[in-house]
Amino acid sequence: MSAAGPGPGALAVVESPLQLLGALEAHAAGLAGPRTTILVRPGVPSLDRAAQELRAGALPAGVALVDGHGTVPGAAPWLVGDAFSGRWQAQLLRTPPAGDVVLLDDGLATVTLAKLLVANRPLVRPTRSSGRASAARQVLGRLTTARLRRLARQGRLRLFTAMPLDVRVIGRLRRLGVDVVVHRFEWLAGQPAVPGPAELTVVVGSALVADGWVRPEPYVEWVRQVAAGAPVLYLPHRRSDPEVLRRVAALEGVRVQPAGLPVEMVLRGLRAPQRVVCLPSTAYVLLGALHASTGVRVEATPVPDDWWTGRAAPAVREHLSSVLALRPPAALAPRPAQA
Repeated sequence: MSAAGPGPGALAVVESPLQLLGALEAHAAGLAGPRTTILVRPGVPSLDRAAQELRAGALPAGVALVDGHGTVPGAAPWLVGDAFSGRWQAQLLRTPPAGDVVLLDDGLATVTLAKLLVANRPLVRPTRSSGRASAARQVLGRLTTARLRRLARQGRLRLFTAMPLDVRVIGRLRRLGVDVVVHRFEWLAGQPAVPGPAELTVVVGSALVADGWVRPEPYVEWVRQVAAGAPVLYLPHRRSDPEVLRRVAALEGVRVQPAGLPVEMVLRGLRAPQRVVCLPSTAYVLLGALHASTGVRVEATPVPDDWWTGRAAPAVREHLSSVLALRPPAALAPRPAQA
């Protein structure tokens, strides 16, 4: 990989709190050189709040958070939060970067990205129940895959991730020339300790309802069941249905804390016997890695068949639930009672 050089520094483009945390970790790990400008996509409320709180706190030395969209820098490294973004893919093809490209964590999408790269398939996000993307989107994704594989052959492509990729996938990525760098939130772990919430159980909210994949009634009932034994803290997902959030907040024993910082930052102060409960999500994997040595249990509840909506085709259900296979079965919570 080439060095950062004496130019204006690296540029990171992020669209979610997790991508923002990944950019901070990548900078602290030395992947971006001494200076990194992180462009924070405007108009994303949870990301705006996370950036505001981070600006008021302790950022790594050399980091600046700026509102705006990204443009390709000169020879400096380019850190990318969402490699499936059509805007970013078009820009990559229109103005090829002169420096290195670092692909940051974007949750389960990172696992999909890795598999598509090694299979030489179009970089198209597989999240729609309608199935195949448009012909134009397929072409854009195919050209993006080709460009990234070319950068890999030139030794200019890195994947910086905390996701537990299959060792065979990692091996194939490295044979393509991708520099796979695995992290465990070392910068975050080194920050001053913060107190965890008072509640023994934390429910990490899911976007499955807001995205139209899961019905709201059983979801709210699931939260009620979790809170039946003792008070819980509910952390809403950055994409939450307002009516569902209102109903959750009205449940007895549930305290809702507004979304802000990435959940990994909010919950790093948890200690045993506290536990985290969630539906299939990236939080299940990343919080599990963060708390591997604290004794905090991070449990995921599989989605029962009758929770899914008609929009959630079998392929969509399989994709959204695939995160459960990234951790041992012992971390799975029992299925909730049928609604």
